[in-house]
Amino acid sequence: MSGQDQNPVIRVRGLTTGFGDQIVHDRLDLDVRRGEILGVVGGSGTGKSVLMRSIIGLQEPRAGEIEVFGEPMVGRTENNAKDVRRRWGVLFQNGALFSTLTVAENVQVPIREFYSRIDPKLLDEIAGYKVAMSGLPSEAGPKFPSELSGGMRKRAGLARALALDPELLFLDEPTAGLDPIGAAAFDELIESLKDTLGLTVFLITHDLDTLYAICDRVAVLADKRVIAVGTIPELLALDHDWIQEYFRGPRGRAAADAAERDSDAHAPTQAGPAQAEGMTR
Repeated sequence: MSGQDQNPVIRVRGLTTGFGDQIVHDRLDLDVRRGEILGVVGGSGTGKSVLMRSIIGLQEPRAGEIEVFGEPMVGRTENNAKDVRRRWGVLFQNGALFSTLTVAENVQVPIREFYSRIDPKLLDEIAGYKVAMSGLPSEAGPKFPSELSGGMRKRAGLARALALDPELLFLDEPTAGLDPIGAAAFDELIESLKDTLGLTVFLITHDLDTLYAICDRVAVLADKRVIAVGTIPELLALDHDWIQEYFRGPRGRAAADAAERDSDAHAPTQAGPAQAEGMTR
């Protein structure tokens, strides 16, 4: 077992969650390795967002252990977990921006929470830098969320998630509602930020193109647990109805074909034996 596996950024053991009489997760286990983009998939109602909310402390589990950066998270107060919380950023579904604040002011919210005495001028500079990192033009900073397109709101939410220079990024359906071009551009941005900043990414998605394009491994939620974690080829080798239907269905095949074409397009061109022979004549 590698050191990467021995010291995961996120470690979940025996997690049980629920609402009333409904059990969402039952003794769920999961590790997220440092430096990877882990895609999290599952059918509707399998508790993908509940899992994320449990990890970041927005929902108290009924049982189990959760560690982030080696720190136990279950039962800790928001203030007690502050040193861990500042090391992650979260992009919720639809961005979850404050509608009465500008984009720049939204980005400043987590900075103000953790660094209340920061100089206002420096705060403005940091917000502008994060807006640029998310791929938004500088003129987006003073705009309100209602003045932005859906794709721009996603990027504004990402800028806020990056505000504290996190090591760990949680993304909940980041490409949902985006057109294919916008979704592909967002995927490229996430992969670029991961490589540049050394991020670990916990990515909930239904987007098969995203899974093929940028995810190092995929965790599959079903039957109230994580039933499998691995690369897509590893998952395809498993005999499970949902996994096979998901990845080998029409959309899965289309995403696989698109990924293969993209890989071929970026592969270095090499002369074959016949070409090489002809070139020497």
